[in-house]
Amino acid sequence: MNKKVLIIIFVCVGVLVACNKHKNTSSNESFVNYKEVKTPDFNADSAYNFVKIQCGFGPRIPESKAAEDCAAFLASYLSSKADTVYIQEFDATLWNGKKVKGRNIIASFNIEATDRVLFASHWDSRMWADRDEEASNRNKPIIGANDGASGVGVLLEIARLLHAQTLTQGLDIVLFDLEDQGAPQWEEDGREDQTDWCLGSQYWSQNLHIPYYRAKYGVLLDMVGYKDLRFTKEVQSMGYASSIMNNIWNIASDLGFDSIFIADQTNSVMDDHIWINHYAKIPTIDIVQNSNGVSFFPYWHTSKDDINCIDKQSLATVGKVLLVSFFAAEQQ
Repeated sequence: MNKKVLIIIFVCVGVLVACNKHKNTSSNESFVNYKEVKTPDFNADSAYNFVKIQCGFGPRIPESKAAEDCAAFLASYLSSKADTVYIQEFDATLWNGKKVKGRNIIASFNIEATDRVLFASHWDSRMWADRDEEASNRNKPIIGANDGASGVGVLLEIARLLHAQTLTQGLDIVLFDLEDQGAPQWEEDGREDQTDWCLGSQYWSQNLHIPYYRAKYGVLLDMVGYKDLRFTKEVQSMGYASSIMNNIWNIASDLGFDSIFIADQTNSVMDDHIWINHYAKIPTIDIVQNSNGVSFFPYWHTSKDDINCIDKQSLATVGKVLLVSFFAAEQQ
């Protein structure tokens, strides 16, 4: 994912944010005591193990054995928990013109429900450690423990928990491929519109796994396992879905996580939520690490983005907030 301020703006964010200030949480949501919402217990050890399994395959770069093996694991595991799993294969072109194949993985729970929620993350890891301190590492692929595997780990644990639940609404977990293969740092000016990033979500958003698929809202997770969690209100998320973002931040605050889910509004980032909003028209927010003074977190796009970056409690914090957001609606 690229933290560069978006060059192509798909919405007039300032106007949308201003308008959406009048459409924050509904009056019903305002009176929910989120501390009392009953959810299954998120297991931090289990989520961490899911991250570790992904890292164990090696860098999950396009058309590698590691990617093939990891995709097989993800599809198999989700098939054991969800009602239906869709494997969406697609062709894509990288920034340098190379043709590659990608694979999105979609798991659906309570498939018959028309009232649906979307949770998403990307499962690939970057082909280059192009921001590494060591020049000799910059052409090597990364493990992507935080940038990729952490969000997937949280969602796999949620899938494990939902398997035993009777639900009134539906949930779709979408794992995007080829999110992190944008031009390396030394070729950053190669594609100014940044469409070389987020190839899997671009494809899915224009070729939905079910015709006319709709969800009432979406939450994207990216880099959610770092020990010093810090999330801010990313401006594109606020432009497209301020009511969703404000509600998630309110939940986090009620649960005691207001020092992690910061109220500050910050610059836009290129991430999968842009395309979900723009093409699929599903109001979707991005929960993404935003450390002070660095791009995302200190080991972003470096060889040090490995399992040592991952904190179990961070995974549990994000998982708990997502579960409460989902089950609050279940219990209304």
